[in-house]
Amino acid sequence: MRMTLPPPVYDLVLLLDSAAEDSARARIVGDVEKMISSGGEMLRHDDWGDRAMAYPIDHKGDAHYHLFQFHREAPLLEQLQRTLRITDGVVRHRLIKLKPGMPEAPQMQPARREEAPAEPPPQAPAEPATAA
Repeated sequence: MRMTLPPPVYDLVLLLDSAAEDSARARIVGDVEKMISSGGEMLRHDDWGDRAMAYPIDHKGDAHYHLFQFHREAPLLEQLQRTLRITDGVVRHRLIKLKPGMPEAPQMQPARREEAPAEPPPQAPAEPATAA
């Protein structure tokens, strides 16, 4: 009797140019989802929003992050990698085959842009010190 292993799970972290138009980024994400679904099963897609990168890439300090987790056949992975490598608007991508038993990815909330701090409330003028 032979036991079958579950299909491998892959993580794709996709960094998109935050200066690109929203429609261009949405098109890239839609194309990735379509490619994954055509030859595999999408398990999860998290939009982590705009975040600072650890180091600049192509003179860019931040990117729009996405995490995809999915099952997929190996030949289609090569097609996905090639497509992402030549697509304008993709700053960087990383495709990793997860080992069985790996913990789930954390639930990340999209980063919020820092807003300018509100002005402090006006303080009452200080009373002059009296000479004693």
